[in-house]
Amino acid sequence: MIGVRLVQKASSTRAFAKVAPRVIPALDRTVHRLTRGKVLLSAQMLPGVILTATGARSGVPRRTPLACMPEPDGRGWTLVGSNFGRTGHPAWTANLLARPDAEISWKGADIPVTARLLTGEERAAAWQRLLDFWPPYATYQERVEREIRVFRLTPRTPGRPDRSGRPARPADPAP
Repeated sequence: MIGVRLVQKASSTRAFAKVAPRVIPALDRTVHRLTRGKVLLSAQMLPGVILTATGARSGVPRRTPLACMPEPDGRGWTLVGSNFGRTGHPAWTANLLARPDAEISWKGADIPVTARLLTGEERAAAWQRLLDFWPPYATYQERVEREIRVFRLTPRTPGRPDRSGRPARPADPAP
C-alpha cells in the first residue's frame, strides 16, 4: 500500500518526532471522547487503544492514546514505548512499571488489563514481530541509546481485584 509506506516514511523523520507527540495524542483524545470511544484517528493506520494508567507519582489516572499490536490469539495487546524515537521513556511506561493494573479502551469497550514489561528472549521475539508490523520502530530504536520498552497487556480475570482491591470489570478482549 502506497499510503501506508508514505506514512511509515514520514513517521520515521525527526520532524515527525518533534511535532507528532504534541498533535496526535490531543487529536486522538478529542475524537475518542466525541465518538464515545468508538474512533481513534491514528487507528486508521495502526490499531490503537486509549490506555488509562495510574500515575506513578501522582496516583492520578492518566489517559494516553497509543498504537498497539493485537496478539494473534486475540487475548492481549503489545504496546511499544517508542516515544516517537525521542530520547526519554514515555511517562506511561513508568506508570505501568509502578502500577501494572490499568484499563484500555479497545474498539469502544473498556477492558481491565495487567501490563508486563517484556525482557530477554520474549522481548526480542516480540520486537521482531513489531518490526514486521510497523518498520519505523527500527528507526526509533536507532535514534536512541535506551532500549525501547515493550509491554504485553492481558485482560484481568473478571472478578479478580486490581491492586487497589476493587473488583475488575468483566473483560471482552475480542477484536
